[in-house]
Amino acid sequence: MVAQLNDAERKAALAALPDWEYDGERDAISRKFKFGDFTEAFAFMTRVALHAEKADHHPEWFNVYNNVDMTLTTHDAGENGGLSQRDIDLAKMIENIL
Repeated sequence: MVAQLNDAERKAALAALPDWEYDGERDAISRKFKFGDFTEAFAFMTRVALHAEKADHHPEWFNVYNNVDMTLTTHDAGENGGLSQRDIDLAKMIENIL
């Protein structure tokens, strides 16, 4: 089982990820991305997928044309799943490939 972030850890981590929104109901973070066209959006998703597979931690996402909506949460964190360092690390990696 993966450790779920406590309140202080979550606040500190989110301070470094200002474009990500916290969803307290799901204990997850999310972000909406908009690209110039479908090809750019799909290329972004491909880059993220390659890194996510290597990290064995995968986003929940939804794509329509040039928009990608992404949610990060760890399904085996804590008792019912929630935000973990794995989500923060993946979000930081995503920020670096934009």
